[in-house]
Amino acid sequence: MSPVLADLEVGQLVGERTVELDRRALVRYAGASGDLNPIHWNERVAVEVGLPGVIAHGMLTMGTAVGLVGDWAGDPGKVVDYGVRFTRPVPVPDPGVATVEISGVVGAVDAEQGTVRIDLTVTCGGTRVLGKAQALVRL
Repeated sequence: MSPVLADLEVGQLVGERTVELDRRALVRYAGASGDLNPIHWNERVAVEVGLPGVIAHGMLTMGTAVGLVGDWAGDPGKVVDYGVRFTRPVPVPDPGVATVEISGVVGAVDAEQGTVRIDLTVTCGGTRVLGKAQALVRL
């Protein structure tokens, strides 16, 4: 069921989720996106360029986060604008997983336009990895 604009208040929680990313997810994303940069799969190369190790693709992190909004809206097509700032990398250990925590709150409601801005908080290991992550949803 889709949210009702009139029922929304600034600060209202729209959802939370935890996503685990492992190296297999990075390889699958690389194949689907065509982003084969070795910092996303080769530990040696990642460390040589100053990273803490292999990192998740920024666009994978961004897309994973906005999934929360599309699910909340009941239709990902209702997301009419979305932007983030990449603030920190998401290191993905091997073996193991990177745990990404995502939460969304209502940041603004525009009844005249029929839109709501959802502000996302996206962290990994307690560190914010996306800044100014905001999605505009037309309800």
